[in-house]
Amino acid sequence: QVQLVESGGGLVQAGGSLRLSCAASGRTLSTYTMGMGWFRQAPGKEREFVAAISWTGGSTEYGDSVKGRFTISRDNAKNTVYLQMTSLKPEDTAVYYCAARSRSGVVVSSTGYNYWGQGTQVTVTS
Repeated sequence: QVQLVESGGGLVQAGGSLRLSCAASGRTLSTYTMGMGWFRQAPGKEREFVAAISWTGGSTEYGDSVKGRFTISRDNAKNTVYLQMTSLKPEDTAVYYCAARSRSGVVVSSTGYNYWGQGTQVTVTS
């Protein structure tokens, strides 16, 4: 099976940047040709799509609220997917979850993913 572990969360001031990492173990991302995604959930709110990337990295998708500020990337040789977050806003505060799916393409619905990490907290102060 596949295990996902997020890291890189923390406390940052508005306008700052953070880089999240999601490390996969158990099986490599490349051999399973997995599409990857990032979701987030703030207290009292539904889980929200943030970004997704295909197995090859040639296709990406972003939620409207983060478009132009966040960048998703992957390094299959390192079994790692990244989320570079810039121009952070207080409304970006949430627990960020990494997800993987047993298909190569991009999807924006959480139901399209069958592996999930435990999440990493991102807090943006004003």
